[in-house]
Amino acid sequence: GAWGTVFADDGERLVGLSRAQTLRLAQRFAGSDASPVYETTLREPDQWTLQSGPFFPLHRVGLGDDIDTKIYLSDRTGEIVMKTTRPSRRWAYLGVVLHWLYFTPFRSHSDLWIRSVTWLAIGGCLLTLSGLAWGVWRFAEKRSSPYTGAMRWHHYAGLVFGLFTFTWILSGCLTLGPLNWPTTVPTAQQRSAVGGGALRLDGLTTAALRAGFEALSTSFSPGEADVLEFRGELFLVAYRAPSDETAKSSGRKGVSEFLSAVAPFEHRVVALASPQEGSFERFDNETMLAAAREAMPSARLVDTTWLREYDGYYYDRDAERPLPVLRARYDDPQETWLYLDPKRGLILHKEERLSRLNRWLSGSLHSLDFPFLYDRRPWWDMVVIVLSLCCMALVLTSLPQGWRRLGRHLRRLVGLERGRRSG
Repeated sequence: GAWGTVFADDGERLVGLSRAQTLRLAQRFAGSDASPVYETTLREPDQWTLQSGPFFPLHRVGLGDDIDTKIYLSDRTGEIVMKTTRPSRRWAYLGVVLHWLYFTPFRSHSDLWIRSVTWLAIGGCLLTLSGLAWGVWRFAEKRSSPYTGAMRWHHYAGLVFGLFTFTWILSGCLTLGPLNWPTTVPTAQQRSAVGGGALRLDGLTTAALRAGFEALSTSFSPGEADVLEFRGELFLVAYRAPSDETAKSSGRKGVSEFLSAVAPFEHRVVALASPQEGSFERFDNETMLAAAREAMPSARLVDTTWLREYDGYYYDRDAERPLPVLRARYDDPQETWLYLDPKRGLILHKEERLSRLNRWLSGSLHSLDFPFLYDRRPWWDMVVIVLSLCCMALVLTSLPQGWRRLGRHLRRLVGLERGRRSG
């Protein structure tokens, strides 16, 4: 639905940023040593803002530094939603842009892009499987490769690393959702049940907010606050402002990553209906168990577990996702699992039978995020790099033979055309 930004101090609605306001915000972000230069207003995405649709229009500002930093500020919120540098743009073109065919004119047509990439991946799977079958058959004939030169290397590389190539292509295809796997985002009904129904703002008054902040002031001075509804009651969740070093190292998160972005920061919660009771850090275990039962009233709660370490489905290599969390499992037809955060009374993650299968088919096979490997760096990096280089060798050793074959076909076609004309 429609949304907007309102200034908390005077209640005025933000109706857009002027060029002067944009430059002031950019200066505040970059520091006094920077010399920001206003570049343009974007009403359509460029290469780096294809996923920033809700924040458009965007103002692009160059900071004039040695690495040609550019920042994008939302005209709707005043936030900086993207930052790029010359090195990051170059690496992106060599990496994610080529990997996903993420070229702006192509990616901006979402349906065409996803269908094209899906069918290209399916074609890659068929070619890889046919190559594997042919390679095994030719090797079985003589117990060795019948080829010479680069094709011999290609044959052996395919026998050893062809399966990895196939699983990478297949799992990459599955990440695009051609099989309509269920998402891991909690449903609106589940979120509403834990929240206590439709959001009621009658208790969200200036006096209640002032009393809530006064209750919080005994712990720390908040740098950011959020209002949430949990089991029908409004709460104020406040976060201590991070240090400059922490803020810079954490980077700017997207909207979908907000919860993970604020999770590491110290926070306190206060009930707006009873701020005199003081603030607290988390909801108690019994309250969270009751919320888990209310999340899916039509299903029986099979069991609950307090996770103090990540499991195979709720995990994060950077360890930014909140812990501990309550994992609740239900006996509904989808065999749903919900992960609830006691610090904010929210459902952070959802798993179903098919999404758990998809986690292993697409997640593990594509990113190699197996529990025994994904959080053991640099071992994970070394395995991915070695396998990537080997699969790259598999592809490159096929190019000479493929080029020669195409040349023969082209020469044959040219000869047939000349013969037809002379005849």
